[in-house]
Amino acid sequence: MNVRSLLYGAAVIFATLAILAGRTALAPIANHKAAQSALAAATIQPATTTPDVYPVAKVIDGDTIDVVMDAALTRIRIIGLDTPEIVDPRKPVQCFAREASDEGHKLLDSQYVRLEYDASQDTYDKYGRTLAYVFLLNGTNYEKFMIENGFGHEYTYRLPYKYQAEFKAAEQEAQAAKRGLWADGVCLGNTTKQST
Repeated sequence: MNVRSLLYGAAVIFATLAILAGRTALAPIANHKAAQSALAAATIQPATTTPDVYPVAKVIDGDTIDVVMDAALTRIRIIGLDTPEIVDPRKPVQCFAREASDEGHKLLDSQYVRLEYDASQDTYDKYGRTLAYVFLLNGTNYEKFMIENGFGHEYTYRLPYKYQAEFKAAEQEAQAAKRGLWADGVCLGNTTKQST
């Protein structure tokens, strides 16, 4: 038997012992993590805000943004908000679309945001965009701000969502106060919801 064979055998034995010791040492950790996961699942709320903040890479329009997440761009379709279309090549630019898009840029360009996911909604929409609520770092809910200032509509896709009543009330308030697209003479009654 040569020295190389002895060293190889010793390395294999050492590695095997390390793996076995690691499994034994990690068992309580794995059980603890499983218990934490079970507890979290049992107490999960309808929506969860991420503790992380994400840089906004691009504002597509008033209800769609790109954020940098895990070193990649992630497109976010904002839950509960529909703003007039400005970038859909199949449709003409809708009334108040430029103003809504400009407000989105004003609030979100070069900013960091928190995202909140809603268990009552799908993870992705039919275009593969991640569905989430968007919060500014000062705590402002972006959707509510846009709706209550008349830059968009409350939008429900199939199922009710966590902030639905709040957003509907914000839209009624904007209509009553004639803000944004609800102002007299602005859209001449052409304020229908047409979300993508």
